[in-house]
Amino acid sequence: MIDLGCDPSERWNAVGDAVAALRESGLRVSIDSFHADEVADATASGAELVLSVDSTNREPSVDWGVEVVAIPDRPGTLDGLDETVEFLSARGVRFRIDPILEPIGFGFAASLGRYLETRRRYPEARMMMGVGNLTELTDTDSAGVNTLLIGFCEELAIESVLTTAVINWARTSVREIDLARRLAHYAVARRRLPKHVEPRLVMLRDPRVTEQGAANLEELRRRIRDHNWRIFAEGGEIHALNNQHYLRGRDPFVLFEQTGVEDASHAFYLGHEMMKASTALTLGKNYRQDQALEWGFLTVPEVSHRERRKKNREPDAAPESIASPNEAEEPA
Repeated sequence: MIDLGCDPSERWNAVGDAVAALRESGLRVSIDSFHADEVADATASGAELVLSVDSTNREPSVDWGVEVVAIPDRPGTLDGLDETVEFLSARGVRFRIDPILEPIGFGFAASLGRYLETRRRYPEARMMMGVGNLTELTDTDSAGVNTLLIGFCEELAIESVLTTAVINWARTSVREIDLARRLAHYAVARRRLPKHVEPRLVMLRDPRVTEQGAANLEELRRRIRDHNWRIFAEGGEIHALNNQHYLRGRDPFVLFEQTGVEDASHAFYLGHEMMKASTALTLGKNYRQDQALEWGFLTVPEVSHRERRKKNREPDAAPESIASPNEAEEPA
């Protein structure tokens, strides 16, 4: 669902129009407001979930005819939650419970405990967790945080989450959670470790880095018969080799100067590949010449230099002098 948040300081007169527009676009909508009149407009226009309900606004919820999210009366506690749950249950109002996740440093650990306690009190109740208090308010990439929280939700049968995608490091949270929920369900349902199952959530570093090895690189250099450059990244260094040179080093600028390449297109190509190799070394990723670095589900496929030349080359044009490792003989 798309959740519409409202300004608590003033009434949003057009909330019904906004909900109707989203519904006409084929989207499901929830409304986040404590103002009963705003909620009434939204639900009348097709909103099907209300965030949130406590002792201050539970009475009008009887007339909305939709599911609501029950929360405690006071942040950092479960005060009033039992009374709200009892009120909603007695009047046939559908609900799910959110004990409220707190940010790190503001009661995070204790808030996880409240989810455990709520599940103990209400073993069959539907529950929800708002994960944005961690993903948006913590200086770290969101994928790992989302995956960990979704694992907690899966074990506790918390079947829905509220996420935001505002700050840049959390802007792919919806996709991350979609992948994480499948991974967590697999792990819990099959009692299998969630490892080597969903590579699309491994983005910063690759699961495993493979290397040719010094002996293979030396053998490849011995067998090369042309001046096309082959680039490798391993052993903490960038390796550049052709039939005349075997260069190696950590600084791609210094290494490029040693190649003696002056043609602009060749220089651009080698610079592009060497910087990819440098990035791979910095982060612990696999580098393969003419291929994109792997960034999990964020990977953007890269058309290889070799394929570009095939598409752009005129029938009578002479071949260029840069080749990928695929054009070289395989090392022994």
